[in-house]
Amino acid sequence: IYSCCYLSRRLNQLSSHDPLWKRHCKKYWLISEEEKSQRNQSWKAIFISTYSDLGRYIRYYATLKKAWDDLEKYLGQRCPRMIGSLKESVREEDLDAVEAQIGCKLPDDYRCSFRIHNGQKLVVPGLMGSMALSNHYRSEDLLDIDTAAGGFQQRLGLKQCLPLTFCIHTGLSQYMALESVEGRNKYEIFYQCPDQMARNPSAIDMFITGTSYLEWFTSYVNKVVTGGYPIIRDQIFRYVHDKECVATTGDITVSVSTSFLPELSSVHPPHYFFTYRIRIEMSKDALPEKACQLDSRYWRITNAKGDVEEVQGPGVVGEFPIISPGRVYEYTSCTTFSTTSGYMEGYYTFHCLYYKDKFFNVTIPRFHMVCPTFKVSTARMVSRDAVETNHNEYAVDEDEDSTDTDEYEDRRRVLDIPAPSGRCPRHT
Repeated sequence: IYSCCYLSRRLNQLSSHDPLWKRHCKKYWLISEEEKSQRNQSWKAIFISTYSDLGRYIRYYATLKKAWDDLEKYLGQRCPRMIGSLKESVREEDLDAVEAQIGCKLPDDYRCSFRIHNGQKLVVPGLMGSMALSNHYRSEDLLDIDTAAGGFQQRLGLKQCLPLTFCIHTGLSQYMALESVEGRNKYEIFYQCPDQMARNPSAIDMFITGTSYLEWFTSYVNKVVTGGYPIIRDQIFRYVHDKECVATTGDITVSVSTSFLPELSSVHPPHYFFTYRIRIEMSKDALPEKACQLDSRYWRITNAKGDVEEVQGPGVVGEFPIISPGRVYEYTSCTTFSTTSGYMEGYYTFHCLYYKDKFFNVTIPRFHMVCPTFKVSTARMVSRDAVETNHNEYAVDEDEDSTDTDEYEDRRRVLDIPAPSGRCPRHT
């Protein structure tokens, strides 16, 4: 319309009709009435000036700006200290300079996000989520553009890959492929996973976390702001809760959420590490005499091949929690599978505090754990073809039994969050 207005008087009049530009300003740039008043400009002038600066991002800006706004609003209410770690936006020339530095073009959706926020400072907790077990902690920061450029990779196995996140405790990063090389799709996002069985150090498998920056970032933000990830001690914890994974026995409800840990997993050899968080709660309407104490647990663990392991033992995470009306007990544990998926189910045995001879079982609902999509290193396949090695040497061996190990850095009660003991007993 703006270009055509020079060819027709009627179009010229139409192009000056401010309500028309108001609609576009709100749709593409999310400009509010309040912001318009502060600028003291017409809607047309605001659209044109904004387009001259951000026009190349018109396909992405509104989606990413809304995601950032939603995230800031949510964190401002629940994790206010994290807001202080966010950096201000960068200029177009800063992004152009990075492209010149690394010799690769950055995708427009990635550039657009940095025109809104330049990632965050290298602090804890990280914006992209945390995970804590008794002897393991991860918290991922969203890297600013200069730090990301400094970590740009040209070595074999990670050629032309740019880090998006970084954990200062584990060194773990999520990378984005800037070109379609080494079996990766352009702009695919992944965790690197060194192939421990290959002789070639450039043999790096990948756990895929996104197909583009826009999809990767907005899907994460959506899980955060909709409560899909819990906020624990002012941090975002990346546990996923299946709403069907809840079981109620009498007055006690047990629910489970799970998470995959790529930094403790591998494709070769097959070792897939999952953590799960269990919440045990007694209804606030239960009678006081329903108070009880957990004595033992029973687990039935099944891998993708149908192999079953049964485990019984006293307490959970070395404790024997007491549950009373309105009280909650939560703890974190973990398990490994040699298959890409598996599930667990079982029950807890309690005894009544008022009737010490009365015992009963409480169902633990079945919960599934599935490894994310992964890609096998092309270096492994090339090496295998070159030396014509035996196929069985490289086959994924899925005959090992699963193991379930206590990890309870994150367990907590309603008003009491105990410190980790450092112990790591099994099968809880």
